[in-house]
Amino acid sequence: MIVILGIVAGALWGVRSAKQKNGDRKDIAQYGGVGAIIGGLVGLFVTIGLEKLL
Repeated sequence: MIVILGIVAGALWGVRSAKQKNGDRKDIAQYGGVGAIIGGLVGLFVTIGLEKLL
């Protein structure tokens, strides 16, 4: 669940960042994709960390 939230949050962050920089559709898609990957990885590490603690 945390990974999915990370993916969604990362994608939204990437899209917002590209729109602020006046990017076209391709830029928005690329930033959204990269943000989703980064958010998913962060969510994965958080999930692993929580599993190790509990």
